[in-house]
Amino acid sequence: MTKICDLNDIEDGDSIGLTTEIAGVTKMLIAVREGSQAFVYINSCPHIGAPLDLQPGKFLSHDKKHIMCSTHGALFEISSGLCTFGPCKDDHLDFLPVRVENGEIFAEN
Repeated sequence: MTKICDLNDIEDGDSIGLTTEIAGVTKMLIAVREGSQAFVYINSCPHIGAPLDLQPGKFLSHDKKHIMCSTHGALFEISSGLCTFGPCKDDHLDFLPVRVENGEIFAEN
């Protein structure tokens, strides 16, 4: 297992961007916290592969209900990564399986 960050590094209902090495490969990640859960995705839009950041480390729509791509405004469900609006509708962000233990987020690799 690879530690990604502490759960408290992410404000509840918010997101952060991270760069970490997983299985020997450096990955740019999106991490979103909802209570005691964390959802982590590869920071790459399935439409053109661009990073999603609206501003560095900021990924959520104004109402904080979706992950939003800054390039074309695509919206993704936080819990599943499913695109519900935009040019990649019905596609998904690449999900990184994680586990939260004792307030720490670990990639399950």
